[in-house]
Amino acid sequence: MASTYLPEERSGVGLAAPAPAAGRPPGRARRRAAHHLTAYGLQVPALVLFGTLVLLPLLFALYASFFRWGGFGMPEDAVGGDNFTRLFQDPVFLGDLWRCLVLVLLSLGLQLPFALALAVALDQRLRGRAVYRMLFFAPYVLSEAITGVLFGMLFAPGDGLADHLLGAVGLDGPAGKWFSDPSTVMATLFLVMMWKYFGFHMMLYLAGLQLVPAELTEAALIDGAGPWQRFRHVTLPLLAPTLRISVFLSVIGSVQLFDLVWVITAGGPDHHSETMAVTMFQYGFKRYQVGYASAISVVMFGISLVFALAYQRFVLRRDLAGATTTMRGGGA
Repeated sequence: MASTYLPEERSGVGLAAPAPAAGRPPGRARRRAAHHLTAYGLQVPALVLFGTLVLLPLLFALYASFFRWGGFGMPEDAVGGDNFTRLFQDPVFLGDLWRCLVLVLLSLGLQLPFALALAVALDQRLRGRAVYRMLFFAPYVLSEAITGVLFGMLFAPGDGLADHLLGAVGLDGPAGKWFSDPSTVMATLFLVMMWKYFGFHMMLYLAGLQLVPAELTEAALIDGAGPWQRFRHVTLPLLAPTLRISVFLSVIGSVQLFDLVWVITAGGPDHHSETMAVTMFQYGFKRYQVGYASAISVVMFGISLVFALAYQRFVLRRDLAGATTTMRGGGA
C-alpha cells in the first residue's frame, strides 16, 4: 500500500527540531558549570595558603614529635611516643594544664560577666556612651607587647604606680611582689588579661544587643516586668548565641595564651606563670629540644580541636542548624 504524505510533511513544516548533538550540555547547564568552576578557582589561592601555612606545619610538627631533634637538619633519632610520655610526667607541663584551667574559669566567671554588665549599661541611653565605648575598647587595640611593657612598668617593684597608689592609702599589700611572688603572679597576670580583652567581649555583646527587638522589651515593661526580669527573660535568651561565641573565643584564647605572659614574666617566677605556649617556646627556641616542643604543640592543638568539636556538637548545634536553615531557605 502506497504511503500518503501530507503537504506539511513534504515541506518539512511541523517536524520536530533536530536533537542537540550528543554530549553538548544545554545553555543553563553550561552556565552552572562555569559558575562552579569560577567558585572553585577563587578558592584555590585560599586553599594553597591554608595548606602551606597551616596543614603542612601541623603535619610536620606531628612528625617531629616522634623524634629527638634539635631543629637542625632533618629529624633522624626516632623515639616513638617517648616525648608524649615525658610530657605527661613533666610537673611543669602538668602545672601548665592546671594554670590553663584556672585562667578559663576566671575568664568565664569574672571577665565575661563584667563585659556583659558594661555592655548592658552602655546599651542604655546615656550621655557620652560613644566615648565610653571607645575608652573601654581601646585596650584591645593595643598589641600584647605594648600591654606587657605598660603593665611591667605599672607593677615595677618600688617605682611602679601600683606601689605608689597603695602607699598613698596606707596599704602595703603585695607591694613589689606583683609578678615576682608565686602567690600573686597569676592573679596579677589575670588582671592584665582582663583589662586587655574585656573590651572585645563587651563589643560582641553590644552587637548582639542591637538584635534584641525593642517591641519585646516594651511588651515586658507593659506587663510589669522589672529591669532584672526583662534582662533575665527577654534580653539574655536572645543574647545567648553571642554569649556562646564569646565563651568559645575566651576558652581558646586561654589555651593558646602566649604574648602577654612572655613579655611580662616569661613564665616566672620558677614556672609559676608559665602556659603551654610559653613552655613550648622555651623548649623549642631556648633549649633546642624541638621534638619535645612539637609534642607540646600537638597536645595544644588536640585540646583545642577536641574542645571545638565538642562545643560545636553540644553547644552551638542549635545556632549552626538555624544558620543552615536560613541559608537553604534564602537560596530557594
